[in-house]
Amino acid sequence: MSSTDLKSRYAASSRRMHWLMFALVLLAYLCINLFELFARGSAARANILGSHFVAGLAVLLLVLPRLWLRRRNGQPPISPPPPHWSELLGKLTHVALYAFLLIQPILGLITLQIEGKPVALFGVTLLPSFVGQPDRALGHQFEHIHGTIGTIFYYVIALHILAALWHHYRRRDNTLTRML
Repeated sequence: MSSTDLKSRYAASSRRMHWLMFALVLLAYLCINLFELFARGSAARANILGSHFVAGLAVLLLVLPRLWLRRRNGQPPISPPPPHWSELLGKLTHVALYAFLLIQPILGLITLQIEGKPVALFGVTLLPSFVGQPDRALGHQFEHIHGTIGTIFYYVIALHILAALWHHYRRRDNTLTRML
């Protein structure tokens, strides 16, 4: 691979982190959508839900290192350069995505803590509950907010993916290939 190819792509560490975060967010969404297929109180249901929590915690733990990598490594230029409105929309979408990657797992943790629930996977408590008096009503409010934001971000994530495909197939620029 030539040095020109390397300069037209994100750094390898940034690309790996992008796809790892993609996989974790996908896992979180898959688990939260599948857990209702299992019987209440079953180990399978608890493990699917626990996997959702662990994926969310992993996203939370990786979002700041990802931002640091993005700042350290910079962004390769888009070639040919997109129109100004497209660049602004891309920046706005990325700010929304990063806010989601930070806020959504925090809301999930707050919800669990308010409800007095630990983060557990395969019967092992990974993060205990630190709340002495659970508040189920308040927890349900936070759970509703967490779920609503999760639903909204189906569309933001879809916008991100569609924009990458639009850049690749319609504009025929290097936006998508910079991350491959």
